[in-house]
Amino acid sequence: MYRKEIEGWLKHYNFILFDLICLQIAFVAAYALSGYGFHPYRQIVYRNMAVFLTLADVIVIIALESLKGVLKRSDHTELLITARHVVVLCGLSLLYLFVLQQSVFYSRLALFLTFICYAVLTYVVRQIWKHRLSEKWKAGGERSLLIIAAPNIAESVIDKIKANNYAGYTIAGAVLIDETADCGRGAGQGERSHTSPGSRSIAGIPVVADRDSAAMYVCREWIDEVIIVPSEGQEPPQKLMDELLETGVTIHVNLATISDAPGKKQFVEKVGGYTVLTTTINCASVKQILMKRVMDIAGGIVGCILTAGIFVFVTPVMMIQSPGPIFFTQERVGKNGKKFKIFKFRSMYQDADARKAELMKENKMSDDRMFKLDFDPRVIGNRILPDGTQKKGFGQFLRDTSLDEFPQFFNVLHGDMSLVGTRPPLVEEVSKYELHHRARLAIKPGITGLWQVSGRSDITDFEDVVRLDRQYISEWNIWLDIKILFKTVVVVLRRKGSA
Repeated sequence: MYRKEIEGWLKHYNFILFDLICLQIAFVAAYALSGYGFHPYRQIVYRNMAVFLTLADVIVIIALESLKGVLKRSDHTELLITARHVVVLCGLSLLYLFVLQQSVFYSRLALFLTFICYAVLTYVVRQIWKHRLSEKWKAGGERSLLIIAAPNIAESVIDKIKANNYAGYTIAGAVLIDETADCGRGAGQGERSHTSPGSRSIAGIPVVADRDSAAMYVCREWIDEVIIVPSEGQEPPQKLMDELLETGVTIHVNLATISDAPGKKQFVEKVGGYTVLTTTINCASVKQILMKRVMDIAGGIVGCILTAGIFVFVTPVMMIQSPGPIFFTQERVGKNGKKFKIFKFRSMYQDADARKAELMKENKMSDDRMFKLDFDPRVIGNRILPDGTQKKGFGQFLRDTSLDEFPQFFNVLHGDMSLVGTRPPLVEEVSKYELHHRARLAIKPGITGLWQVSGRSDITDFEDVVRLDRQYISEWNIWLDIKILFKTVVVVLRRKGSA
């Protein structure tokens, strides 16, 4: 799923934070300039106003999209947008005082000085922070971008993207689209003495793959986005684009060559100075991402509190039945191939990983890209009695009730996971993925998801898992997450009742 939140939420997060700090500084300064001292929060009417201003400021930022395209705005445009934002916030504050009939208790001078100081402070801070980010992102940011261009324009494309790198891309490499195995043929630029990918560079960017190997390079190196810029009159490499779309990567194509992609989301935007048609599985707005992250944080806090309570219950039983660590950590693959440590309550004996190989023949899934057993003897307390009866233990109770999953709320708070998403696979499982399997890693993994509430015990074909994950990504909205969360509660309660 296209990550507009990188340009929106992650970059705007600092701007919002600085904006709120500037507002509170202006609030205190205005109170002091009015001759009342430096402690406005002692009086309830001013304390309530401080809280209102904080909430109102965030709402105005979102409603007016005051930070949209903030890095690309000129000084004059920034001044006009700042002024509009301050005027609206001032109007809301006056309305608040009027409705609550608090205006007679609040200094008009302090109120208007607040917004004058705020306007000056926030404009200056935004300009300073924009300059700092622009300098920082000239060297690259968190998102990786693969440039696919015609050889005769590759150098100019790279230079233009570097000069207009407002999105903070790290340029991962270049692919020359009219060449296959021989990357040095007829380029007309760069170092022509080398002919294999990786041994040549253009404008300081290595040529990392050819047309035939570009899609696999995207999977292997976990490229976030791709921009394709054919030369004038040249058709875009449709076969390569289809392969890239299978991986779930976001593709930007120079508008000189537009093609339709049924079932995908397409829109026009600016990338590195180029007007491009962006094609992706789905696209989330800044507001949607903000809502999802707020829901994750709220759910993560509640989940962590519940985890602390469960820890008190789990620890003594665990120490009796299987002395060792209470928590189990394991490296998983998250969004766009980024690895992280997942947390769980340990439900298996400590030699579980070593015994996995001997149990692969009993894998319930259709192939080894995912591992699942009906009855796992590695689970704490699980054993097969002499008469062949399967006796479930304490570890199986943790699994059946999903109590072992609760420490993952720490992953949610940290930002590695979401409440709802796709299940994060093991590193060795991902190494066996085909191109279309990679699409399930286009979003943050989740504690629960569409697959889990669609009868996961009955799904044994990995392709069905991938299909459900792609369906979730393509149909995602905040209401779908809420629906899945409610269904998850129902599924867990049913499983607990049958355990």
